[in-house]
Amino acid sequence: MENDTTIQQMREYAIEHKVPIITDEGLHFLEDYIRRHSIKRILEIGTAIGYSAICMCNVSPDITVTTIERDDARYLEAVNNVKKAGLDQRIELIFGDALEVYLDDTFDLVFIDAAKAQNMRFFEKYEYNLNEKGTIITDNMNFHGLVFEEEEKIESRNLRQLVRKVKDYKVFLEHNTKYHTEFLDVGDGLAVSEKI
Repeated sequence: MENDTTIQQMREYAIEHKVPIITDEGLHFLEDYIRRHSIKRILEIGTAIGYSAICMCNVSPDITVTTIERDDARYLEAVNNVKKAGLDQRIELIFGDALEVYLDDTFDLVFIDAAKAQNMRFFEKYEYNLNEKGTIITDNMNFHGLVFEEEEKIESRNLRQLVRKVKDYKVFLEHNTKYHTEFLDVGDGLAVSEKI
């Protein structure tokens, strides 16, 4: 894989600065899915430091990624990492709140890895940017195992509300007849929603 040094440095940075990035298992699934389905145009909601965007781009030289991040420090770190990886011609970074960004482009894949409480809103907003046979993949569906906990055992009220929103999103996907969704116990849990 290209950019091995940059990717390793990003992993170390993420650990040191407590930046959540996709698990190795989740990333391997994503890269394999992109390869198997010949995906070329990707939209990512939640850039963080650019780790998954760079890894997805590395799958094939004809892949382009548009990625949105609202945290300015993470966005600037991502800009720096994308330049270091030599991918600034193939990765478009957008600084802003994904719920306030409007895109005309269409994509083969939308990867949602941002504020968990907003997953449903992200899905509903960006499904209009999806190609006819496109896919939406959502990360952190297990939310560090908390979705399997009894709610009263989760002490923090905010955390309880967040877990409830992840569960509600799962129900929304299960009942969405425009997509076939598979829930995979990969990494921190992935939902793969393929347009029917």
